[in-house]
Amino acid sequence: MQIMTIRHKCVKAALALASLLCLAASAQEAAPEKPSAPADDPAARSIVEKADLVRFPAEGFQVDVRIATSKSGEDPELRRYRVLSKGNSNTVVMVTEPASERGQIILMKGRDLWVFMPDVSQPIRIALSQRLTGQVANGDLARANFAGDYNARLLRTETIGAETYNVLELNAIDRGVTYQKVVYWVNQKNNWPFKAEFYSLSNRLLKTCKYENYQTMEGRQRPTRLVMEDAMRSGEQSVLEYGNMKLRDLPDKVFTKDYLKKLD
Repeated sequence: MQIMTIRHKCVKAALALASLLCLAASAQEAAPEKPSAPADDPAARSIVEKADLVRFPAEGFQVDVRIATSKSGEDPELRRYRVLSKGNSNTVVMVTEPASERGQIILMKGRDLWVFMPDVSQPIRIALSQRLTGQVANGDLARANFAGDYNARLLRTETIGAETYNVLELNAIDRGVTYQKVVYWVNQKNNWPFKAEFYSLSNRLLKTCKYENYQTMEGRQRPTRLVMEDAMRSGEQSVLEYGNMKLRDLPDKVFTKDYLKKLD
């Protein structure tokens, strides 16, 4: 009798387990598949790659950046940075003003970012999308690699004034990039960036950017003034001005945690 009771319990347990497995399988079949990112179009990618090279050299370089952030009724807040970059995947951003923050350094390797503080022994991991100052995210200054971070497709062409622009949609290849979607206007004639709209994961417009004041820096015309405007708070904007660009031989060791204290 005891053997029969044990056997009966085992059968019931087996049936219960089978039922749970069937429910799990049914739920898995019913669950919607995660939508895949829009495919990358080679022609659109080529446009984005050429526009990336207009903004910054492919070689190692140094550039100084002045950022003025303004809000309605307030005096602008001024900050200055020195950027060392090599190959779109290695960047160091050093705070030069205000003096109270001098010595803070951001290191980017690939899409990984750390901030180093003079009075903190260990670096702090930060995100590309995290705000640096005003309307400027860390990734806006540390990583300008649209071609490497997004799948591109051509939406349309658009004529503004006397110029024709390719309007591209850039969709993030993963959630680790600065923005989840960018709509990007690039001059059809010379691949000069004209403006961009930046969107969140929920497809909300976060801010707009205009690329202005093209001047010759290191052998070609580049935008030296970027105007970023908050899409949700009228009158809030950050103006980035680039200057003193020069090519530099930057060995890989520059972009390591151990080397940062040697930078000046």
